[in-house]
Amino acid sequence: MSTKVKSPDNLPNKPGVYIMRDETDTIIYIGKAKNLVKRVKSYFREKLDRPKTQILMSHFDSLEYIVTNSEKEALILEATLIKKHRPRYNVQLKDDKRYPYVKITSEQFPRLVITRNVTKEGIYYGPFTDVGSVKQTVKFLKSLFKIRTCRNMDGPCLNAQIDLCYAPCDGKISKEEYSEIINKIDLFFQGKYSTIVKNLKREMAEAAMNEEYEKAAVIRDQIASIEEIMEKQFVDLVDDDLDQDVIAIAPGKNEVVVIIMPIRNGKIVGRDDFLMSGSQYDSSSEVLFAFIQQYYGYNRHIPKQILLDEDIDDKELLEDWLSDLRGNKVHIKVPQKGVKLRLVKMARKNAEIIKHQKKKMENSLIELKKYLKLEKLPRVIEGYDISNISGKFAVGSKVSFKDGKPNKKMYKHFRMETPGPNDFAMMEELLTRRLKMVDRDPEPDLIVIDGGKGQLGMACGVLEKLNLTHIPIIGLAKEFEEVFVPNSKRPIIIPKNNKALHLLQQVRDESHRFAITYHRKLRSDDIQASSLDDIAGIGKKRKVALLKELGTIENIKKASVEDLAKIKGMNQKTAENVYNYYH
Repeated sequence: MSTKVKSPDNLPNKPGVYIMRDETDTIIYIGKAKNLVKRVKSYFREKLDRPKTQILMSHFDSLEYIVTNSEKEALILEATLIKKHRPRYNVQLKDDKRYPYVKITSEQFPRLVITRNVTKEGIYYGPFTDVGSVKQTVKFLKSLFKIRTCRNMDGPCLNAQIDLCYAPCDGKISKEEYSEIINKIDLFFQGKYSTIVKNLKREMAEAAMNEEYEKAAVIRDQIASIEEIMEKQFVDLVDDDLDQDVIAIAPGKNEVVVIIMPIRNGKIVGRDDFLMSGSQYDSSSEVLFAFIQQYYGYNRHIPKQILLDEDIDDKELLEDWLSDLRGNKVHIKVPQKGVKLRLVKMARKNAEIIKHQKKKMENSLIELKKYLKLEKLPRVIEGYDISNISGKFAVGSKVSFKDGKPNKKMYKHFRMETPGPNDFAMMEELLTRRLKMVDRDPEPDLIVIDGGKGQLGMACGVLEKLNLTHIPIIGLAKEFEEVFVPNSKRPIIIPKNNKALHLLQQVRDESHRFAITYHRKLRSDDIQASSLDDIAGIGKKRKVALLKELGTIENIKKASVEDLAKIKGMNQKTAENVYNYYH
């Protein structure tokens, strides 16, 4: 229960959390204190040295506080409240939901799933920046350990029949045996491959001794697969007992790049990068403290050691809290020599590289704003394209770029309803359907369509109908890479080596790739599942040839024997088979 006050005079001499609000009652800052009255009074001095405190107090109107039993409890509560309210003047770990996690579910017979939503249930590993790699890893582990993939355990499925699942739904594996498999997966994500292999070798020996040779062979293959992963995937260090996270930062103008490199069993098992916002008035020590507090908040592996590139205040408080989470002592260190110092330097170098890349991307947005005379930076850019063959399997695509990078969770496919071929009308349908969704899919800062003045004119008509003419829109003509803008007869020519043009090309090309990929999938699905499969003499090549030439099954049905026989790859007999099948 919080207590609201206007000044710090009546605050207690106890640990807790204080919450500052402005005159609109919006939370602007959340802090923790070992002694509430002493800490909060420091904000009310006549002379405030720090720029951040001066700005914060210029907006201050009232505060409330929550008393806790200890400073450690205040630390935990502060992190929870910052994550919930995201106050303007707190240093914050930017939302990392864009990165997927691997989750072991909390069911009786757990599953292994990829998710972007972290809850209090289950065990989580991640976040992982390489989505493709994590998908391959999960697929590998599912096939290796034969755990269940079905949501509902309602009887043996196909996976059980082809020996890809131990079928706990059918009672073919006990809860204890299944738990042992889940423990191996847990060890895998902790990087303890040697422990897994050691346990598997013991199980293989026991199986061979009991003359369970099929089981022993399965375990032998599991060992070989894990040893192959060990050889290929990770960078070896000297000490096999290392269980560390290496953290380094690269301060920027408004944000700080943070790199974290997890090391398990003496092997670097990955690298993640994060942004800390609201950090322009904070020291490196405060940024590192806030990152550790928010990153390890819950459902993350806590290592034995955390290596930093510089020291932080209140280190002992963080160590105490992390030790509670881990179950044994955790140390935060700033190495001065040897392998650990080299690791910190490596992390710092990576952070600087990421910062430089982000700066280049920001520069490309600034250049784009300048060339297109936009009112604000186009942080969210959407690209659109249509793909079809003679109007068949017509699809539209929307791709989204945020801060110059693909934001794939905002991509969307559309099955076009406009009869074709009519690319103009299809693009009109695509834009109309997408822009009618601005209430649940916010409008972009810039729209890019593939085409010149004609396509742009049509697109501007859609914006007018929907009263969205305030959204900037351009057409990018492919032949000369000219940029067409509304109400201008002449295109804008952006130099070929300019980053702004490269970004527009990337958006245009990605929308084309996304559309054509979906179009090919629909064609492939139609080819793979059609009545042609039941006709004697029709294999995949002839099926493709027929559909390519005639477009649809309906057209094939209407074709004469003579027309069918003329198609490449067909002969008189097969043409008669097709004709007779449909007649």
